[in-house]
Amino acid sequence: MIKLLKLEYYKNLNYRPFKIFTILYFAILIALLFIGLVDFDLFGGKINLKEQGIYNFPEIWNFTTYIVALLKIFLGLIIVFSISQEFSNRMFKQNTIDGLSRKEFISSKLLTISIFTIVSTIIVFAITMFLGYKYSNTTESAKVFEEIFFIGNYFVKLFTFFCFLMFLSVLLRKSVFVFLALFVFWVAEGILSGVEVFMKVRGLQEAQRNEVLQNDFFISHLLPLESMSSLIPSPLMRLNMAKMMGMKYEFHYPTESMIACLVWCGIFIIGSYWILRKRDW
Repeated sequence: MIKLLKLEYYKNLNYRPFKIFTILYFAILIALLFIGLVDFDLFGGKINLKEQGIYNFPEIWNFTTYIVALLKIFLGLIIVFSISQEFSNRMFKQNTIDGLSRKEFISSKLLTISIFTIVSTIIVFAITMFLGYKYSNTTESAKVFEEIFFIGNYFVKLFTFFCFLMFLSVLLRKSVFVFLALFVFWVAEGILSGVEVFMKVRGLQEAQRNEVLQNDFFISHLLPLESMSSLIPSPLMRLNMAKMMGMKYEFHYPTESMIACLVWCGIFIIGSYWILRKRDW
């Protein structure tokens, strides 16, 4: 493992995009977690997210993980560029000639992915605890840790997304094709999800439609990007202004999405290894 870590370190040490996007990601990540301390102009008035309760326990776990998860594409850029340059610069071929096995190559990339995911998760956890204890209306232990599972969901969401990008990078080898494929995949999932929803609710009254949307099982929710998204739902309904307007927040732990993400992780990792073994490089 130490050998693989050193190899990844030296490969990326002088690769400028790797350093730029790494610094940019963690800088924006930390800045975004403090976004609630800033006043925003909205519809002619000022709104302060801290006053809207985003730093209150237990809601803060939902807010911070949701906001930071929006930045995952920055780390995704790092993963894609790191893997794509292996093929464009023929480093992969040279490494295999020097004795690096395909299994070790995948393991080295998984180590990089794991380190980024772990470091990001630790930062989010630490800053969430700091902001929560400083600004939350309550710091009772029961409330503090009531929704800490969002940190675990964040870890799985990030790791699954990076494994997906690793698979696309190994499959397509060029970063531009990877991001194009990611966009196409995102659009295709949106279309499939929309079609499935339409087929299930067409002809139903509003009450029945809402019942179906809330309680029915949708196959499209098990697709990679959709299952990742379901792990951390939008927390906008938990703002104080939403509560004052009578909006209710309901959350059911997305067990199916969690299982789907873990399965997709396995598929992407095994698929990446299989492609490396079968393709003539």
